[in-house]
Amino acid sequence: MSAEKHSPLAQFEIKQLIPMQIGDLDASFTNSSLFMVLTVLGVSAFLVLGMRKNAHIPGRWQSMAELSYMFIANLMKDTVGNEGRAYFPFIFTVFMFVLFGNLLGMMPYSFTFTSHIVVTFTMALFVFIGVTIIALVKHKMHFFTFFMPPGVPMYMAPLLIPIEIISYLSRPISLSVRLFANMLAGHTLLKVFAGFVISLGLAGIAPLVFVVALTGLEFVIAFLQAYVFAILTCLYLNDALHLH
Repeated sequence: MSAEKHSPLAQFEIKQLIPMQIGDLDASFTNSSLFMVLTVLGVSAFLVLGMRKNAHIPGRWQSMAELSYMFIANLMKDTVGNEGRAYFPFIFTVFMFVLFGNLLGMMPYSFTFTSHIVVTFTMALFVFIGVTIIALVKHKMHFFTFFMPPGVPMYMAPLLIPIEIISYLSRPISLSVRLFANMLAGHTLLKVFAGFVISLGLAGIAPLVFVVALTGLEFVIAFLQAYVFAILTCLYLNDALHLH
């Protein structure tokens, strides 16, 4: 039991906080659910409190809120163009949710829900279905020309079309695995080296230095993974709006 408790993977264990059963469905409120709620509350507090004064000369909180807004606005302008402005609230929400979820998971005794594939795949699947619906509504049957790159000879179609379809269907997998794998690997590595610090005593200074450096790197990765998730969503949205 003690070995399991101190296992590097113990931090990813889902724990029931409020058991709930709906028929055969286990709808319990878990530690993962709790930190998702805390993430939503954290993002809301950051934006509401940051912009409550709406000063002409912004303070630090307002500047950070405005920088977050402008960062995603410029990202969408560069990747999707003006046509993507209607989808800004969704992209901004996805970015802030992933970012705050990653950062919240860096706090001691917290839980990183983005390190679970079921969470990241659900978000990625929602993005995939959403952009596909947008593409079908906008282009109707012309959408299926997306799987045949322009200028390619027709005799190449039997080879290229299946490849393009597989590539398109794999988007939610690649999008979700990238975020999940990075957060899982980083937190596991931190836990392993932190264990060395405790077990080695005075000789644990070297692992301690490495843990401090790795923690700083993890904060950078937390931001980068939120950025990558957002920019890939923008690129998928661009494909949906403009096809090739």
